[in-house]
Amino acid sequence: MKQLPQTVTSSDVVTSEAPGAEVIALPPVQVRKRHPALKVLANSVVQRLLPALLGLGLALVVWQLVSINSKGFPGPLSTLDSALTLFADPFYREGPNDQGIGWNVLASLQRVAIGFGLAALVGIPLGFLIGRFVFFARMFGPLIALLRPVSPLAWLPIGLLLFQRAEPASSWTIFICSIWPMVINTADGVRRIPDDYLNVARVLQLSEWTVMRRILFPAVLPAILTGVRLSIGIAWLVIVAAEMLTGGLGIGFWIWNEWNNLNVENIIIAIVIIGVVGLMLEQALLLLARRFSWQEK
Repeated sequence: MKQLPQTVTSSDVVTSEAPGAEVIALPPVQVRKRHPALKVLANSVVQRLLPALLGLGLALVVWQLVSINSKGFPGPLSTLDSALTLFADPFYREGPNDQGIGWNVLASLQRVAIGFGLAALVGIPLGFLIGRFVFFARMFGPLIALLRPVSPLAWLPIGLLLFQRAEPASSWTIFICSIWPMVINTADGVRRIPDDYLNVARVLQLSEWTVMRRILFPAVLPAILTGVRLSIGIAWLVIVAAEMLTGGLGIGFWIWNEWNNLNVENIIIAIVIIGVVGLMLEQALLLLARRFSWQEK
């Protein structure tokens, strides 16, 4: 009969090894455990929020200490109580000079939109001309260097004299103060465009309008948005001071009116509102700038 082959086991292999052979024991391989996505997200949130909460807590502690050691200065709890009363009806109307905080913020935003919009319509094209043509750079360069350091409130009497009313004067002040970052950043962005782009345009014999629209504008858009972001911060900063002097409906006049009524809690609330609105405007434009920035793609 035909004999079946025998099964070879691992013990047979070990015993059949030549004398003197050495068996090397490999160290155990450590397998990295993957954290769940939810845990990673939670750690990221904690790392971002914890420092901010600590900073906010420190500010509240300092605020409480100042209120204890200063006569008439409200503390966080009394200010919070006033805020709850204030935001219970932020859009009430009881006369032309007695309206809710919501209407005052919207009035200030409207003035900012008018002055800032006019500054963008004038400043961005002017920046293109200054950056594109040496003649315009030499023409407007000294004028910009002379007018840009002027204090914003110095322009308010000029606006009152020109328009004879407080409402256009506030928008004029915002316009003249927020135009400079857009002009300077746009002109600098045009100057930084590589010469190869313009050489291709010359070879293709493109018109100046086509060069502006198809080459310069897409390449300069990140610089333009940077100037716009800086300008909106200046505009929101200027409007509060301008409204304190011109009066009428607005967050600046509302602060001054609360000071005349010795209501310091509402002044602190208005300061927080101004900071939150300014932060939201700047962050919105920052996200827009990142969206159109080729450097982050």
